[in-house]
Amino acid sequence: MQIRAASDVGGTFTDLVFYDIDTGTGRCGTVRTAKVDTTPPNFEAGVMNSLAKGGVSPAEISFFAHGATVVINAITERRGVRVGLITTQGFRDVLEIARGNRPDLFNFQFHKPLPFVQRELRAEVRERTNYKGEIEQSVEQDELPGIVARFKAAGVEAIAVCFLHAYRNPANEVAVARRLRDLWPEVSVLASHQLSREWREYERTSTTVLSAYVHPIAKRYIESLESRLKAGGYRQPPYMMLSNGGIATVAMAKENPIAMVESGPSSGIYAAAHLGHLIGRRNLLVLDIGGTTAKCTLVENGEVRITTEYFVERTRRTPGYPIQTPVSEIVEIGNGGGSIAWVDAGGKLHVGPQSAGARPGPVAYGRGGTEPTTTDANLLLGRIDPKSFGGGEITPDWDAVRAAFDTLGRKLGVSGVEAARGVVRIANANMTNALRLVSTNKGYDPREFALMAFGGGGPMHAVALAEELKIPEVIVPVNSSVFSAWGMLLTDLRRDYVHTHLLPLTPENAPAALRQFRDMEAEAAANVSQDGIALGDTAMSCEHFADMRYQGQEHTVKVPVAIGAQGIDLAATIDRFHAAHQKRYTYRLPNPVQIVNFHVIARVAVPKPDLPRQQATGRKLGDTLIGRRIVDFDAHGVHDAAIYDGLRLEPGMELEGPAIVQEPMVTLVVPPGNKVSTDEFGSYHVHLRQS
Repeated sequence: MQIRAASDVGGTFTDLVFYDIDTGTGRCGTVRTAKVDTTPPNFEAGVMNSLAKGGVSPAEISFFAHGATVVINAITERRGVRVGLITTQGFRDVLEIARGNRPDLFNFQFHKPLPFVQRELRAEVRERTNYKGEIEQSVEQDELPGIVARFKAAGVEAIAVCFLHAYRNPANEVAVARRLRDLWPEVSVLASHQLSREWREYERTSTTVLSAYVHPIAKRYIESLESRLKAGGYRQPPYMMLSNGGIATVAMAKENPIAMVESGPSSGIYAAAHLGHLIGRRNLLVLDIGGTTAKCTLVENGEVRITTEYFVERTRRTPGYPIQTPVSEIVEIGNGGGSIAWVDAGGKLHVGPQSAGARPGPVAYGRGGTEPTTTDANLLLGRIDPKSFGGGEITPDWDAVRAAFDTLGRKLGVSGVEAARGVVRIANANMTNALRLVSTNKGYDPREFALMAFGGGGPMHAVALAEELKIPEVIVPVNSSVFSAWGMLLTDLRRDYVHTHLLPLTPENAPAALRQFRDMEAEAAANVSQDGIALGDTAMSCEHFADMRYQGQEHTVKVPVAIGAQGIDLAATIDRFHAAHQKRYTYRLPNPVQIVNFHVIARVAVPKPDLPRQQATGRKLGDTLIGRRIVDFDAHGVHDAAIYDGLRLEPGMELEGPAIVQEPMVTLVVPPGNKVSTDEFGSYHVHLRQS
């Protein structure tokens, strides 16, 4: 027997999913799970705790995939290292200048976000590469010893190198990075061409700086995790989950840590797409509600969209910090089970983005928390079973919960129960807005999609969100509380290569476009070979995309490129662009079409577990009834609801609200009039009442 395992470190909980394989038959055993508290700042301790709780020895594991919030947390909590920037002479202030796109247009007190590198730590060198990639001036390396001395004196731990037009020709960056490593072997050095081969100087500089900011931390974390696993007997290198929905070797992850900025959420999205394919739901709105945040995206025709226009800390009032790395198109908001409810100076109620985390956690945990959270509100409203709270491992501190909401209610001039309802309503409103950002704001009608909700809080809020958006069906997948970790066992080893090369898509340019794709395929094959990938007999496969626009436009739309035996099918590719542009912007033009970025996705397939089908035993629905309790369904009123044991529900069973379907770490809230059925995989389908 061999065990394949995956671990997902979230802001509040660390999840583990694992299953065994019979080495003789290749058959997959039962998928098992474990959930423990996340243990910042030593996140690897939580991973080891989850293995211990699951009864798994690292020595038994043949494959281990891991996703973590260590990168995004280091950025948002400002726990990275001191960074120095070396750039082309005259471009020292690119980070300061940034962009002029002020989100809050009428806020005349607006201030741009502070750069992650202070001006005195931004150094210039004489060098120049033009926009064609031609080197007009080789780098003046005699300036580097003085820069290094200054950086050492300032306590710099990482150096970012970003030169003008290095995306076309990185030769000057390569020379400087090599010289810096000779002068100062201990410092982290990251050059922009290692991370991004796209244009836009500010975005590329921001990406390089942020990657350098977290590089020593991510490297130490990965090495510590490797060490702990090895000490336990694990003999293979672990694989790290990336933001593009694939896994990578630890060596690659250490070289490009910013590629892990959204590693956990992306695996859940791909798991949703995989399950959607199995159950015939290829158009999905995907919602993952954890303890700290809620993440959502849209899956169209089974495909997950990838973008390199990702921003950290972007809100309605601040432009945030751009990162040019392939990321699943995710909208993330600070609303999860642990999000804190608070009242501002004007008496307005807010929920999040501050979170109680794992320590102290929600008030009900009894660990010293005093500020009410979304989880506390759901508990007070009867939606969460106090007997199975925290998987039955926590006895709620009822006195503290009631006191917290009484205090909140007094600030609002309402009762504690009304305050709890308000917390849930605001959390739902925030999540509804996030779902609109990935659907209606991009030309999609939510009524044409099913909502797949998972994470610890997803099933609890999903039906209310679907009612608001008129979504006809909610799907709660099997193993929903650890769904993102399960998704890591379904992902392939993947690398994305995105190169900027402006090229009008005309018949005479078709050979040049095909050559560009072939060159990128060769680069991918060389990297896979260098990584020493040995995940099976499957060869590397490639997919081809292009970021395209009408000539004269500024921004692009990503479309798949049709490549056949005769080369690029220009007509089919241009038709795809016109259709994608019309869906996104509601119009199409007769103008010439131009490729801006060539995008190649290289994959090496990984063996994946079969999702076991459940067999009906003839059990009756009444046999799954745990009991009844009073539940507050907000707009639907307070009802005596039937409580069902989700682990005993069988394929083909149907029930109707008002009801609660609960598992140790999952609570599905079913308001009156909505019907629930269970499919062959153990997932719940809520069919909403049509009004």
